[in-house]
Amino acid sequence: MALLGVATVAVLLALPTQSPALLSVSSVAAVALGWAALRIVWTEVLQSRRENAADRAAAANAYRSLFTERAAEHAEFTTAMTERLAASNLSVRELQGALVQSQQLAAAEKVRAETAEAATVQAQQRVAELEKSIELLREEAAAVTDVEDLVAFDEQVAQVVKEATQDKKAKLA
Repeated sequence: MALLGVATVAVLLALPTQSPALLSVSSVAAVALGWAALRIVWTEVLQSRRENAADRAAAANAYRSLFTERAAEHAEFTTAMTERLAASNLSVRELQGALVQSQQLAAAEKVRAETAEAATVQAQQRVAELEKSIELLREEAAAVTDVEDLVAFDEQVAQVVKEATQDKKAKLA
């Protein structure tokens, strides 16, 4: 800027004098100073471009290293989350399997309980029938007056009691 200002002042001072020598020197000086100013500006522009390019390269390197770090962190996080998801899915499957097994066991126990209850009802009915039979036999025994009939009756009662006991044991087993 200063060079162009000096060239401008030199030309303006030489113009009123109307001297060809002074005008020639001032015009040559103005052209030389203009080229020098242009060269200085051009050098500054190139220098600023180089500096900006170096800054962009440094920023690109910084972003590249930052991206590399973030990519590694992301890969680590993804791996950890994948493992946790797989572990939770495995836990869910195990729990579902345990639930199915417990439901099957509960159903089997319910069937066993119902079977045992039915067997108990049948055994109670059989005991009631046998008690009625014993009562009838006792009534018949009261009617029998003969000793032989009493002995036969006792054997029958013993046989009925024995059968009832065997039936009851068989039902409970």
